[in-house]
Formats: sequence, C-alpha cells, structure tokens
Amino acid sequence: MFEEYDDFRKKVKEFALENFTDDNIRKYDKDEIYPEELRKKGINSAIDMTNPIKIVIGIEELCRVDAGLGISVTTPYFGNEVINLFGNDAQKKILSDVMSGKKILGLGVTEPSGGSDVAGIKTTAVKSGNKYIINGSKIFITNGSIADYILVLARTSNESKRHLGLSVFLVDTKSKGFSASKLHGKLGVRATDTAELKFNNLEVDESMLVGEEGMGFYYIMIFFDISRVYVAAQALGIAEGAFDAMMKYVKSNNIKDENTMFEIAKLYTRIQAAKLLTYNATMNLVNSVTKPEDTSAAKAYAGETAVYAAEKALEVTGLSGYKYNLDIVFRNAKIMEIWEGTTDVENLIIARTLLKGD
Repeated sequence: MFEEYDDFRKKVKEFALENFTDDNIRKYDKDEIYPEELRKKGINSAIDMTNPIKIVIGIEELCRVDAGLGISVTTPYFGNEVINLFGNDAQKKILSDVMSGKKILGLGVTEPSGGSDVAGIKTTAVKSGNKYIINGSKIFITNGSIADYILVLARTSNESKRHLGLSVFLVDTKSKGFSASKLHGKLGVRATDTAELKFNNLEVDESMLVGEEGMGFYYIMIFFDISRVYVAAQALGIAEGAFDAMMKYVKSNNIKDENTMFEIAKLYTRIQAAKLLTYNATMNLVNSVTKPEDTSAAKAYAGETAVYAAEKALEVTGLSGYKYNLDIVFRNAKIMEIWEGTTDVENLIIARTLLKGD
C-alpha cells in the first residue's frame, strides 16, 4: 500500500536533503529560532495534509534528516483534526487559512500543575452573556508564541467526574488577555516553537466554542488517538536517521567486527517492527477505525526505538558521531517518549483497552 506513494516519499526526501543542510540543522538548534522560511517552502514541496499516509510519510522522511526542522514545518497544522471533526462553519473557515499555510494553529492542553493528567486541568472558561471568560495558563505548548490561533481546553463546569465539564475553544492569539512566553533551553527539537501561555480574563465569543460544551475531554482523546500516530512517524524517522548515520560510518571505515554486526542487526529489526506498528496504525486512520491500543503501541515502541537507535549509533560512531549530527539526533529522540502521552501512559492505554474487550 505505501509503495504507491514512493514518488511522494522521494519528493519529501529531496526537499529535506536540500533544505536541512548541516549548517541549517546546527544553526536552528543553537539559536532556537523557528524556521519560518523553511515552513513556507515546505507548504508546496513537502507537506500534503490530504490523507494520513502522506502525512506519515512526510513526517517520517523529514525527521529522518532532522527532527527539529522536520517537526517545525509540519506542526503549523497542529490540532486541525479537532476543528475538522467537531468545529462549526466559522471555525472551519479559519481552518482553511491554516491548511493553506496562511495561518498557524496550536493546541493548549498541558498545564504547569500536570502533564499527562488531562482531566486535572485548572484553566477555566466562565459563561458571561454570549461570551466565555478564560483564565489560567498552559505550558510546553507547541507553536505557542507563533500561532495565530490556539485551541484551548478549559473547564466550563465542575462535575463529580473530573473528565466531565471540559470544553474546547478556538482562541485568537491577538485577543486582549492572551500572552505567550517562548521557552528556551530545551533538550531537543529546539527549532520548534514551545511556549508558556497565560489567559487573563480573555473574552472569546460563544461561536468559538468547538462542538458541545462539556465534551472537550472526549474531543482531545480522539485527537490524541490521531496525533500519536504522527508522533510515531517522527520517532520512526529519527530512528532511521540514526541508523543511516551508523551505516555510513561502518561502511566508510570498513568495520566488520562481530559486536558491530550484532548491533546493526538488532537495530534494523527494531526499526522494521516500529515501522510496521506505525504503518498499521496509519491504516486505521485511513479506514476510520478506532483502535487506541494500536495507536499507543506504535507511539510507545517507536519512541523507545528512537532513543535506542540514537544511543547505539553514538556508541558505534563515538566522537565521529558529531560529523553526522548524532549529538542532535540523540537530544531530539528523548521527547518521543514524553509528548502526546508518555510511554507509561501509552502502556496503560494498551492494557486498559485490551481488558475492556471481549
């Protein structure tokens, strides 16, 4: 099935190799600046949001060259699925500008008091006439300081069960009461924009409530079941890139000792397993099949494989690994086990989903 997209894969790979040069990789990692010019280039050259297969292939091949830059040019659409699935006409009109590359979208869920505990958020949205007044803060928000619009998860009522009473709003970042502070000094993916957001009596029209009030937790969980496939693709690309670098080093130095051969075989096998899990989860999206156990398995295993691959590639190449940017690959890999649900969270989802089955 994926072989049908070989021409598209080749196109993305050529874009990445041409634009993600060693100088650019080092520059954006060191300066921690968002590559706006590369984002604009990628709109017609490397990004195709028309179906999940092209999204996964695009992310995989971009991150194979460099995850920091690769993720940066693919995240401007972050959260679009929430509006596509549950948004009204006015919100979808805004989304059309996002999908055409004219605007940038972000998603605000994580808060300073908790990461994976989505139901425990403290940001509030209180109804006042035909508006909602939002107060609170978010942390580690992708696109936070560059987005034109942010999807914000907030509590609209207090219910006996914490996951109830949460709602999603589409917030214009030019609104009074909104502020964003870019975060610096991240371990990896430094070219991506990450920020802390604050909402101080921010007014949003009721027309910007996404879907139904009180359904926000469910909308975000559905979104995660989609986005985790794309994180698996990020991790897969990182692992493949680390393997590519290791193989170049081994071949160029004619290394044939048995231990190195074993490392090559083990890493190749893990990457193939991660690829099959990721592509299987992708086909669930294509067929509109909801299987959180598949999504979480792909995300968890691919994330661990990215870290494993980066470690092994550095072990084999030693100081020469810097020549292949493996120091950056190593730092980029770790976030794959954390964002969009930690590996432990993914394992809990797998187990709980399977135990609910027949």
